Order: sequence, then structure tokens, then C-alpha cells
Amino acid sequence: MAADNDVIVGLEVHVQLNRLKSKMFCGCSTAYHDSPPNSHTCPVCLGLPGSLPVLNRRAVESGIKVGLALNCRIEENTLFYRKNYYYPDLPKGFQISQYDFPLATKGQVLIKGEDGERKIRITRAHLEEDPGRLVHAGTIDKAKYTMVDYNRCGMPLLEVVTEPDMRSPKEARIFLDKLKSILDYLDVFDGALEGAMRVDANISLKGGDRAEVKNISSFKGVEKALSYEITRQRNMRRRGMGVIQETRHYDELRGITVSIRSKEQAHDYRYFPEPDLVPLRVADLVPAIRASLPELPDARRDRFREEYGVADDHAKSLTSEIKVADFFESVASRAPPKLAAAWIADVLKGELNYRDAGIDRFSPDDMVEILRLLSEGRISDAAAVSVIREILDHGGSPAQVVEALGLAKAGDDVVLQAVRFAVSDCVEAVSDYRKGNERALNFIVGQVMKRTKGRADPGEAHRLVVEEIERSQG
Repeated sequence: MAADNDVIVGLEVHVQLNRLKSKMFCGCSTAYHDSPPNSHTCPVCLGLPGSLPVLNRRAVESGIKVGLALNCRIEENTLFYRKNYYYPDLPKGFQISQYDFPLATKGQVLIKGEDGERKIRITRAHLEEDPGRLVHAGTIDKAKYTMVDYNRCGMPLLEVVTEPDMRSPKEARIFLDKLKSILDYLDVFDGALEGAMRVDANISLKGGDRAEVKNISSFKGVEKALSYEITRQRNMRRRGMGVIQETRHYDELRGITVSIRSKEQAHDYRYFPEPDLVPLRVADLVPAIRASLPELPDARRDRFREEYGVADDHAKSLTSEIKVADFFESVASRAPPKLAAAWIADVLKGELNYRDAGIDRFSPDDMVEILRLLSEGRISDAAAVSVIREILDHGGSPAQVVEALGLAKAGDDVVLQAVRFAVSDCVEAVSDYRKGNERALNFIVGQVMKRTKGRADPGEAHRLVVEEIERSQG
């Protein structure tokens, strides 16, 4: 499916730098996710009179890391501003953010779009503090009341802003997957935590005003929200109605976006420099941080192709998550790399996705043992899949599972006997095959597999069935 030529999408991605131990401007712990509401707060993050912010140096270093990984230019000097707006989740009445002098600018990320490779330009990446969390009693537009949890208030946040370079909801999701992969490799955030990555999506149809859909909390939600919004805007255009520039909320339960307010412009926030924080020179930090960057997904994919000789699609699949890439390298050091790549990328990842599980659920040692049994011809491909499924669902070692389920490959005599029985029993299928019906042969092979309880190698069974039919014909 090609991208839509009239769809224009840009994203603002809010990344919580939750690997840090303390918040952006105070010493409160960032480990608040399983804590009671409003238990991780202090006068600074609550904005009480007389409290002063102190900048978290490691937050700045993490922001520079991300900027470099996104191929951005790191500005020599940066400055914090007060972004003024009044909302219950913002106790100070303003948010400390960056405006005229962001940390990083003019980057780019390459993705595989729907029409081939697409360059997504990064406008800027800037640091700010996270607001609190609003908990609505019902949907946002009909809630009877709203509660506020300030545990999240003051968390270090990096906002990554793209140019409107995406042309479909799917491309937006592909970009987010790529961004998350880069962040995982940098080890600056834990994407499994609530609120770790939230997305504001700006979408318009060519020639029309844009709507901003705020605070989407999942990548699947982004794709669904954008799909709904495209349909809504097209329907309005068909009715001769103009799209209003506004801020909307995505209701995941109903699968719709609802209007919450008119779209703010930068001047509405009355930005001015934060008087309690001095201008910051970051140029001197960049060389050491650049030297400390890990191997990133694109570079690791290239190395997997060159070093291990794996196919490009396998290399891409294996490097999309750092844990999967590490898993593969552990296995490939003890098993044939191409065989390992195929089984991990095509089979193991599929079984894990089906169970909504991560690669931590499976042991590299078990994968090495399964590949050894395959290479030695002791189990068939079908049996290897059964072993993986059994280990994921019930545990045990490969050897234990093979023995318990009787998955060891049948001997030559057993397979040959099953072939002769199948050819003898399937008279009609044999006749159909001789008349040119290739599908009939698959039926006979299926009978062989049934007689051997799946322990025969399908390719070998196929060859022996053909030979037996030809022999009996002669």
C-alpha cells in the first residue's frame, strides 16, 4: 500500500528520561511508578514559594546522547524558558522548557516508508520537565471530576520534534519504532514504564489546516488516532467544511478523537527566560559523549550482514531491539549464524509476539541446543517449532521436551515403512498424482507424517514417496 499523497503528519514525541535516579530540577526519586499518588514530591516539583530549581547534569548528558544519535547538531549554548499556561497538572503555573535555544537541532532519521526509504527530518530535541498526571473519572469530555497525581511532575523529559515528513499513519508508527529502538540502544529510558513515551501528532490534508492530537500513549494508538483523524478530515472536506486548527484528544476506548480546545501558538505561552537557571554551555561535553555512544541499530544491522552473512531482512529484524540483537550474537557465537538468524527472526520472534512476550522469556542456551539437534538431523523443522512452543508454554530443556513428546526424528526404516503403507493405502491419491495432480502428493506425504507422528523430515518423506510411486508403477 502506497503512502497518501495528501496526508501530512508531523510528530512531537515526549521521551521520559526515566533511567536517571532523580528528577529534572530536584532530588525526588524517579522510581514513582508503583508508588501511591503524590508520594514522590517536594517543594521544588510542587512549585512552592521560595523553592529553586537545580539542573540535573545527567539529564543534559542524556539529551546530548539522543541528539547525536538522531544526527542532530548540538548547539554550543542552551537556555531554559518558562512556558506559561494554567492547567491543574502544572502546580507552578508554568513549565520549565526550552524555546529559542534548544539542545539539539536539524537532525534526521531514515525509515523504510511505504514508498521506499524516507528521510524524517528532526526539527529539534529539547529538555523540559514533565507535568503531573490527570486521572479523569470517565472520558475526558464527560468526566464528572478529575484527580491529579504530581508524582510525575518534574520528571526529566526530552521532546523530539519532527518536520511534517510522514505521509501515512503506518509511516508514523515505523518512525516511532525506529526512535524507540535508538533510545533502547542508548539506555536512556525504560519503554515498559507508564508514560515513558507519549506522542502529540499533528495531521492535516494538503491545503487544509492541521489538528493536533495530544498525549497518545501507545504506538498502536498513534496509528489508530491518525487513521481516524484522516477519515474525519476527509469527511469534513467532502461536506464542504473547513478543518479547524485545534487540539484534540484520542479516546482509546471509543477509538475517536474529541476536541478539547483551540490550538495554541507559541505566543500564547508567553515564553521568557527562566530567571533561576543560568545559560548553559554544553559544547565542551559533546566530544566525550560522542566517543561513548554505543553501536546503534543501523550500524549493527550493517555489521550483522557483513560479519555473519545474514540476509538484510533478518539483520533488520534482529537489530530492531537491543535485547534480540544481544541474544542473536550469543547464539551465533556457538551455532551457524545464518541458521540462528533464520530461526530467531522468523520463528522465535513470531512465537514470542503471539504470546506478547519478550526475548528474556527464552534462553540462548536452549536456542543453541535446538539448532544443534537440527544440524545433527536428530529433529525435524516441525519438531523444532514444537520444542520452542513447549518451552515457552511449559518450560523444560530441549532434550527433555524432545524425549517427553517423542519428537526425535524417525529412523530410515520407520520412515520407509510409513511411506510404503501410505502409498499402498492412498490408491486414489496415487492415481491422481499420476494424472498430474501435484496436490495429491502432498496428501500422501501428510499420511507419512501422520504415521511417524511428525518425526519424519517432510522433504525426505516427499522424495521417498515419489520414489515409491515410481517403483510401484514400474
